[in-house]
Amino acid sequence: MGDCNCRKGANPCKPEEQKAPPKDKHPPRCYTTVSDQKIEQIYTPTDIGSFNYDEKLGAPGEYPFTRGVHNTMYRGRVWTKRMFAGFGSAKDTNQRYHFLLNQGQTGLSVAFDFPTLMGYDSDSPMSKGEVGKCGVAISSLADMEMLFDGIPLDKVTTSMTINPPAAILLAMYIVTAEKQGIDRNKIGGTIQNDMLKEFIAQKTFMCPPKESVRLIVDTIEFCTKEVPKWNTISISGYHIREAGSTAIQELAFTLRDGMEYVEKAIERGLDVDDFAPRLSFFFNAHMDFFEEIAKYRAARRIWAKTMKERFGAKNPRSWMLRFHTQTAGCSLTAQQPYNNVVRTAYQGMSAVLGGTQSLHTNSLDEVLALPTEEAVTIALRTQQIIEEETGVINTIDPLAGSYFIEALTDKMEAEAMKYIETIDKMGGMVAAIERGYPQKEIADAAYHYQKQVEKNEKIVVGVNKYIQDGKLPIDLLEIDPEIEIKRNENLKKLRNTRNNSKLNETMAGLKKAAEGSENMMPHIINAVREYATLQEICDVMRGAWGVYRDPGYF
Repeated sequence: MGDCNCRKGANPCKPEEQKAPPKDKHPPRCYTTVSDQKIEQIYTPTDIGSFNYDEKLGAPGEYPFTRGVHNTMYRGRVWTKRMFAGFGSAKDTNQRYHFLLNQGQTGLSVAFDFPTLMGYDSDSPMSKGEVGKCGVAISSLADMEMLFDGIPLDKVTTSMTINPPAAILLAMYIVTAEKQGIDRNKIGGTIQNDMLKEFIAQKTFMCPPKESVRLIVDTIEFCTKEVPKWNTISISGYHIREAGSTAIQELAFTLRDGMEYVEKAIERGLDVDDFAPRLSFFFNAHMDFFEEIAKYRAARRIWAKTMKERFGAKNPRSWMLRFHTQTAGCSLTAQQPYNNVVRTAYQGMSAVLGGTQSLHTNSLDEVLALPTEEAVTIALRTQQIIEEETGVINTIDPLAGSYFIEALTDKMEAEAMKYIETIDKMGGMVAAIERGYPQKEIADAAYHYQKQVEKNEKIVVGVNKYIQDGKLPIDLLEIDPEIEIKRNENLKKLRNTRNNSKLNETMAGLKKAAEGSENMMPHIINAVREYATLQEICDVMRGAWGVYRDPGYF
């Protein structure tokens, strides 16, 4: 392994530790997490100091929620098995949803194709060659109606991973429910709707940061009053981690994004206790088992303290950090893809031991293509085995009190707070993004990790150790290119048969709201109801607010 090469600022090994040869005469080695945080040889009571149970832990379901947000946790209700799915047309994906529900899935999670994520219709020149490839193509209310055909929206909760046009997809979902005879106050689910994370990491954006946050606050304000069971935003660390961040960066940047949204909603005039209980989070479950568990526990504690002390929330539900977890897509390898089943199982277990409220386990083939039914069934069975066979649901927070876990949780909290304080001094997350601060921190971390892999300082089984040659042993799902042709024909028919006169009236109201300060959501719903397409609505926003281009700091 060579000399210790801990990441700068990650509590590197002491010089004497590096120089003193171990008894077995092997070269010195620095034991670190995936994020390059040094791990001591053994942990004792001295590593957690004067540990105050009530301050650091408390009972499950009670402040500061380190041990979990519900007092019975999985004894009362197990996590929602919410497998991320979407491909091809709405009809194709609807069939997959029925299959998953029949296999025991308990919640839906929609993956959209790239044109939909960016706010373009399937027949746009910008969409050519990408329709239905990385998710389901949704361009209008007609598509949304087909997507949930035969699925009662008052019985199943749905999560939609969508950001720039999130308000539009939510409007489509609301109107689809209405057409099923279901009032909007009875539907439950989540839209990701986290644009700050997009500017930092995933890079699907449409309009500039300030205007994007304005639209997010519009959805928070609208749903607080009109769709009370809906989680208006899923503040996402997942894509921050996928971009190469450390666990601490994921924790810090995600929570600071959440604080920014809370600040803007309060500035709008909303009472924090009216909207905060419907905020949710989305974290990555990476490979370092104990680091991930400590991250989730630290996240709950930081958020509880922040909501209570910084924002003055009085409702205990406002202090709770509820989160969805997805296993790490960036950890999957094209080499020896069956190894991904093992990786996913350990990552899923860490999420459960960390107290997640819902979980998606990646399929073994997702690094190569959208998952086949066989692969997604294995991924779902992984969660069911964790629940039914391992015994981890029998007691709450079973690792609490471990010197290692408590010391690592404290460390995650302390290091994340340093990042949060730095961003506060910059004037908040929007200001930090405009300076390129979180983007550069993540890029540096990703580059450092890649160098470690290339030098065999971090091992990826099947990639830089235990390598095998041979033919790929699995079949892949292929998307029929004819889908794009059929969708273009359907969109042309839609535009010719809808009531365009009435549509134009709603679009005029939408344009006026975008150019002013009125809440956009009622106008978006009106336009959707008249079968305005996704791009037509997004083009109104682009016209009013401009189009964001990544400045490219590196």
